[in-house]
Amino acid sequence: MARVLPRSHSRAAAVQALYQALVNNQQPEKAALDFVTAENSDKIDVKYFNGLVEGVSKEIDSLDAELAYAIDRDLAEIDPVESSVLRLAVFEFMHRPEVPYRVVVNEAVELAKAFGGEKGHKYVNGVLDKMGSKLRAVEYKASKARRKS
Repeated sequence: MARVLPRSHSRAAAVQALYQALVNNQQPEKAALDFVTAENSDKIDVKYFNGLVEGVSKEIDSLDAELAYAIDRDLAEIDPVESSVLRLAVFEFMHRPEVPYRVVVNEAVELAKAFGGEKGHKYVNGVLDKMGSKLRAVEYKASKARRKS
């Protein structure tokens, strides 16, 4: 059985906190408190988790503006789980250059599979493919070249 790393748990908890804040119309920082409990604190990288939630909430307007490039409808029409996953992934593309392009995409797709609708992960993958070509052009091209060879 594959071991899930603390950053993967952090991303999952961050998506849940962002989703909760979105559907309950509350501040993401308040929703985040629900996920930093004794039950989760030994599984997640709390610093990374907090950085994700705070970063996405502070940068939400610029993240949404970037996403407009790759989505086919208004963001408000996208399932809240998928929009939370997409915002998190675009945040990592833009502000976490140490996280490889493929890791961001793979983690986002897995989160969409775990929490989203039946085909939501396919939509997330397609959107992030477009976003990767824009925000991580060098890594994106290298990844596509490796897959062709």
